[in-house]
Amino acid sequence: MFERGVTTTVEDLRGFLGALGRLDTGVDDAERIDQIRLLEEIKAAAAAGQAKVTTEFVASQRTAQTAAGVPAERVGAGIASQVGLAKRESPARARRYVGWAGILTTELPHTLAALQAGWITEWRAQFVARETAWLSAEHRRQVDTELAPQLESLGDRAVEATAKKLAYRLDPHGYLARISNAENERRVSLRPAPDTMAVLTGLLPVAQGVSVLASLRARADSLRSHGDQRSRGQIMADTLVERVTGQTTADAVPVEVRLVMTDQTLLNHGNTPDEPAHLDGYGPLPADLARRLARTAATNAGLWLRRLYTHPHTGALVAMESRRRRFAGELADVLIVRDQTCRTPWCGAPIKHNDHVKPVEDGGPTSEANGQGHCEACNYAKQAAGWHTHTSGGGAGHQIETTTPTGHHYTSRPPGLPRGSPRCPLEDLIVDLLHAA
Repeated sequence: MFERGVTTTVEDLRGFLGALGRLDTGVDDAERIDQIRLLEEIKAAAAAGQAKVTTEFVASQRTAQTAAGVPAERVGAGIASQVGLAKRESPARARRYVGWAGILTTELPHTLAALQAGWITEWRAQFVARETAWLSAEHRRQVDTELAPQLESLGDRAVEATAKKLAYRLDPHGYLARISNAENERRVSLRPAPDTMAVLTGLLPVAQGVSVLASLRARADSLRSHGDQRSRGQIMADTLVERVTGQTTADAVPVEVRLVMTDQTLLNHGNTPDEPAHLDGYGPLPADLARRLARTAATNAGLWLRRLYTHPHTGALVAMESRRRRFAGELADVLIVRDQTCRTPWCGAPIKHNDHVKPVEDGGPTSEANGQGHCEACNYAKQAAGWHTHTSGGGAGHQIETTTPTGHHYTSRPPGLPRGSPRCPLEDLIVDLLHAA
């Protein structure tokens, strides 16, 4: 398939990809181990090739943008997003990948060679690039030269620790400055966990993180010594919620959250009592838990029920029109509830900007059908030269087609909201009247 000295084409790669699905399975276990090892080396070599192509693509795109007259401060916009779409991953991960790919292919030749030969994984090559990114090019090459002979025998943590140690020895003052800059990256994030739990993470300076944990532990130990029957972990979790929100008890949630469910789910009647609800910022919730949250809110903190009318058959939110140039108020709420996360494929970041699919200057209306929720980075990326979007439908059928500067097409659809059972004709008429209004 591949001939020595002959350039490999996209069609060659497609043929090789197909051949991998036809591996000989009628072999003994010794050969299976050989297959596993060789396939791992192929993955590493493919990662090295992908890094090289990515670096060349970035350079070509920057040159093209400059030649097209893009202002210097805007050169580079949208490039990492194109890489993310091609890799089927979020723009945030793509930006990090573009950075380390550039370092790996231009300034870490020995690490790149080890990856190309299949001696190390892509993840370990990323560790070397990440832990040397703050060094000068000269120092980075020194780490690369010294570390390369050890790479094949080191695991993930050992590669990370060794690269960090070598970098510190070369530039201890720069390492301390890096630590100071890292404090600017402090943040809090939330991600779903199994069984309708959530993981709240705080990235803090080490002294603050230790202080928070020590305070929560001390509070738990004090309450348990006075007879509190909760476990130490439960008390720490409840105390964290109470101190951050100012609530008397952890389950008294006084802030408005967008919990979307059908009337059948809320009232536990109809033909679909088990249709899951949707909690904005988290995702699907079982019907019983959604009802419990509603009951708890009504008992402990007051209950707000915001009615969001959906089409009885499709589940689409009823469209809302506006003459405003900006998405605000209830119209912005509709986009956030409908899209749930950034509409860029494979992004999944929280929505920060509500914007037009067809720009206002091109005649695009400020409406649900012409609106989309985006994270900040993706909203700016689609404004770069050569990006085009158009939409069809609204609500659950709201489809966005994106064309990148290279002519590649990507489709985005909203994840969909809970649906109830089919309504009677009179209810259809009510929905139609609401839509017209």
